[in-house]
Order: sequence, then structure tokens, then C-alpha cells
Amino acid sequence: MTKLLTVFGATGQQGGSLIDYVLKNPELSKLYHLRGITRDASKASATSLKERGVQVIQADLSDSQSLVAAVANSYAVFGVTNYWDKGSAAIEIAQGKAIADAALAAGVTLLIWSSLPNVSRMSSGALTEVAHFDSKAEVEGYIRSLPILSSFFMAGWYMQNHISYMRPKLQDNGSIVLSQTWSPTALLPMIDITDTGKFVAPILIDPAKYNGKSFTCATAFYTPLEIVEVWTKVTGKRVTYAQVGAEQARGNLTAEMQRKLKKSVGLIDDYSYFGPTGRDDLKWTLDQLTDAPNTWESFVKANEPWFS
Repeated sequence: MTKLLTVFGATGQQGGSLIDYVLKNPELSKLYHLRGITRDASKASATSLKERGVQVIQADLSDSQSLVAAVANSYAVFGVTNYWDKGSAAIEIAQGKAIADAALAAGVTLLIWSSLPNVSRMSSGALTEVAHFDSKAEVEGYIRSLPILSSFFMAGWYMQNHISYMRPKLQDNGSIVLSQTWSPTALLPMIDITDTGKFVAPILIDPAKYNGKSFTCATAFYTPLEIVEVWTKVTGKRVTYAQVGAEQARGNLTAEMQRKLKKSVGLIDDYSYFGPTGRDDLKWTLDQLTDAPNTWESFVKANEPWFS
């Protein structure tokens, strides 16, 4: 008999990837049947999930009663929140804790939380306004205090960012330039976020083995220079990198994201996103996987029209 895996953010990037992977994976599809949680069960992406055999339930992360119903009878829950939806650490923390409380109340065996490093602590107080990291880390700390099996999925820098608000720009002189605040040799852990399922799979297969473990999720660390070298190689168009100030690196960012960018410039240059143990943690994580994650080069090839 299969167990119920409930996935929050079912129509989003992380949750949607996990659902897709479980449905297609021969081992996981025999272990689990799926429930997807979304804010709007009537939208097309939710309907598509229903057509694939996923039970879709509408729930509000700010409504604790709806969350209890959402996770009822679940063996495992994948919890994820979106800081940028409200731009509030307090709201994200409350929502994350509400998911955890609902899972505990419902007798859920395994809770997988989409977390990130505590940057304030990692930087010894030097960077205190990377709220979208610290808020998730606070929820992680809360979950670790609960009597429930728990593991933590920590996504690196989305490759998808470079086909959306951080695309290289065509300049007036015809050159193509990626402009960012990072040093050209800074280390950026990059993940194709459609690989979420590959990273979560080991936890779903053996929850006890990975109880309390954090998965540092990326394909590899890339420098900005390596990023543009791959663009050039794949597209045949020369792309260069320019390190600029925070004001010049705005791109298509919202005002709130622009402010956060100014306050978090050192996260990549000084702490390589995951902190001093990041490279060792990534190696350990990759050693747990059955399916290799997509490389930056394979991602660019698959999305070449975006870069052309």
C-alpha cells in the first residue's frame, strides 16, 4: 500500500518539480501517492496535476485550520513558503511554523522543509538583512525541536534566475554583458530547480537515515566568469561579465529585492551562499543522489532560445 506524500507549493518550482519526479520515478511512484497543496485549485496548472492523478487541495498558509485538513492522513510532507509573496520574514516564519504544527497534529511521520542558511549567524552579524534566508532557517530550528522525523532541502542559486530577471543584456554597442555585484571569481552554487525531486528522493526512500540532515542542493559551484564562458560556448555569442555596484545591478528587481541586494552583497563574495562548509556539504549531498543533477551547460542548451 502506498503512503501519502503531501507537497506544498504544488504548482510552484520546487513543489511542482518534486511531484513530477515522484510520478515519473519507478521506485517512488510505488512508495507514494500524491497530494498537492495550492492557493488556487482552479488554475490550469492545478487542473493539470489532477489529470495526472494528483489529489489537489486548496489551502491558505495563514489559515492553520486549512493546513490541518491539508496534511490529514499524510505520511510525509514537503513544506515550502515564498518570502517574496508578502516580503515579510514574520509572515514566512508564521506560515512555516504553522505547516510544522499541522504536520505534528496530524501525526505525520516525515517533514521535509525547504530551508536556507542562517546568514546572520553564518556571518557573525555582518549580514543581518538577508531575511529570506534567516526566516527559513528560523523555521528549521523550530522543526528540529519537534518530535517528528525531519530533513532539510536547501536550494542553491536558481539557474532559472538567468532566464528571468538576471538575463545578460544586449548593450548599445552590440556586446552582451552579464552585470552583477559579485566578484568575477566568486563561487555561486547553482541548481536547476527542476531537479528538486532528485535531491529529495533519498530522503523519501529512507527517512530514518536522513533524519536531521540538511541537503545542500546544487550541481556545482560556478564563478561568474565560468557562467559567461558556458553561454559563449553554447550560443556562439560572446558574453562577458561586468562587476557593478548594487545600484547598477537592479535588472528587473522589485524595490524590496533591490534593497535586499544592497544589504546582501557579501553573501556570495564572502560566504559563497552556503558558508565555509558549503563545498564539503555539497559533495556529501551529491554522493547521496541516484540521478545526477543538470549542469549549467545542459541547462543553457535546453533553454538556448532564452539566451539567443
